[in-house]
Amino acid sequence: MMDCTDRHFRYLARLISKRTLLYTEMITSAALVHGDRKHLLAFDESEHPLALQLGGSKADEMKQSAEFAQAFGYDEININCGCPSDRVQSGSFGACLMLEPELVAKNVKAIQTVCELPVTIKSRIGVDENDSYEELTHFVELIAAAGCSTFIIHARKAWLSGLSPKQNREVPPLDYQRVYRLKQDYPELEIIINGGINSLDESAEHLKYIDGVMMGREAYRNPFILSEVDTRFYAEARVVKREEILQQYTDYCENQLAVGARMHHLARPVIGLFHGEPHSRLWRQHISEQAYKHGSGIEVLEQAFLRMEPLAA
Repeated sequence: MMDCTDRHFRYLARLISKRTLLYTEMITSAALVHGDRKHLLAFDESEHPLALQLGGSKADEMKQSAEFAQAFGYDEININCGCPSDRVQSGSFGACLMLEPELVAKNVKAIQTVCELPVTIKSRIGVDENDSYEELTHFVELIAAAGCSTFIIHARKAWLSGLSPKQNREVPPLDYQRVYRLKQDYPELEIIINGGINSLDESAEHLKYIDGVMMGREAYRNPFILSEVDTRFYAEARVVKREEILQQYTDYCENQLAVGARMHHLARPVIGLFHGEPHSRLWRQHISEQAYKHGSGIEVLEQAFLRMEPLAA
């Protein structure tokens, strides 16, 4: 599965892998209740299966948001209990909810009264000084009793103060063994691991101990890493070529530009498409310099590809 913060990137990821479960960026329940739901929840039908990641702690808002998600055709509701930013703390959601498992359990139950979609949790292994294994299992047990059977766990604790969100993704040490232990102690639950996973070989090693792997930043840096997922983990023979993916994505860009999208937003997901290939630096450089220019269009991608002449030939 993959944590995606950009709907254009989700489209690209789906072109590369048909079986990867995709997650949206976190959307607050307040934004869905009071904002432009159509804009916030829009996605391309090709993106299925797709989970909506919700940030919130008010039962009424969470229920309404889940109803919206179901009506829009999402496949899963995921409650974010792992984001440590100041913004989520001020809104009483994200990682600070690990300190209130009863509230999370209440929201799981509330959602299930109005929504038939599965409800899952994304969390850390702990928060601040509340990072013992016993505190983690207390959190998991209460929420599992409320009807949630899937936990996606970033194998680092979160610091609610003193570290930026970026530092919270890098500074607290990874503890994969704690996540493995959780699966061992609660075999009836689906336990998915996240954090610092940079290759499919690493993913395969984790899958010896847990049920699934979530990849985020490495897939943004090198989206073509997903090209082997379907064959390697789902036994579905697929041959995926970067050039074909680029052509399909270019067609998508043309359609999106016609309805008001900006090229610099559309180009960002493919910056790393040729990661590791000869002359990929020229690809990245051209996109970075040209995509932000007023009136730029799909020619940015076409010209960037031509700059990698040996590959283009």
